[in-house]
Amino acid sequence: MGFLRIRTTVDERPGRLASLASALAERGGNILGLSVQSDTDGTVDEFVADIPAGPEAVREALEAAGGREVQVVPATAHELTDEPTRALLLASRLRTMPWRLPELLAELLRADDARWIYGDAVSDLPDPTRLVVPVAAKRAVRLRRAELPFTLTEAARAAALARLAQPAADQMSAERGVKLSDGVEVTVRPLTSIYREAVRDLHDRCSPESRRFRYFTAMPALPPQMFDRLCDKNRGHSLVAGHDGQVVAMANLMFTPDPGIAEMAFLVEDRWQGRGLGVAMARMLVRAARDLGYAEVRATMLSDNARMRRLLVSLGATLGYTEDPGVVEARLPVGALAAV
Repeated sequence: MGFLRIRTTVDERPGRLASLASALAERGGNILGLSVQSDTDGTVDEFVADIPAGPEAVREALEAAGGREVQVVPATAHELTDEPTRALLLASRLRTMPWRLPELLAELLRADDARWIYGDAVSDLPDPTRLVVPVAAKRAVRLRRAELPFTLTEAARAAALARLAQPAADQMSAERGVKLSDGVEVTVRPLTSIYREAVRDLHDRCSPESRRFRYFTAMPALPPQMFDRLCDKNRGHSLVAGHDGQVVAMANLMFTPDPGIAEMAFLVEDRWQGRGLGVAMARMLVRAARDLGYAEVRATMLSDNARMRRLLVSLGATLGYTEDPGVVEARLPVGALAAV
């Protein structure tokens, strides 16, 4: 018997995980650890198993069971420690020895090499076996791991640990002022039920095109049940921006069933567009997603929504077409934006 660490990308369909587990069991495998991670190509299931079969036989079995991009590497009994406990112990060590951040990040992610790098941002054509963790404006830690590419979930874990070595950030209050590019200041607050009428008025003032970009249809009014869902903190995190007694924009971060992924969307009144309000609220949602433990934020938009595409690309998102040629999906890894 030998220990193996196994990763496979899976389609999110009922019974897929059971098929993979059955394939391992048929080869005498005993699953001792399991985690589900978000990554660029989909959901990644990672197993630590005690199994007599060799890596190649395990890979072929999982591919036959529906796994994609299957990777199998040797593991040790030491890797069976409880992951949350291990991360907390590393965090405790970092609090007392912040200068050892590269070493502790390497231990967290079982990387082969970790070192400080200095200078401008790295290329946006990443090597999947290399992870750059931002720490400050021109300082980061570069990790390398030859056998297993890093996932978006691991990037988020690394960014969370790195935050402990940074100066304490000001806690975002329930109310925050934002100065726009033209000097006008708006106030951003969490969305609650008291804004029901103000949000209705926002929809009335928005053009049909702005509403179409937000909802994929020129929705003349927000249905009451949809407004209630946006206010529900168990479903997401929503913000409104106000000026002179009116709500002029709304931004929504909605939780999804996909592990580690949240979705965001915006509605900005026409006369407030192009003034930096959307970018400011997007950054707030990304920070909220980071603090809630998400690895990636996604946004789905109509392909002719050029303003939204530019906004998300400016934050570092990558764009890709969906099965519908008129719809584009933006994907923004949260861990890579920890220092933004």
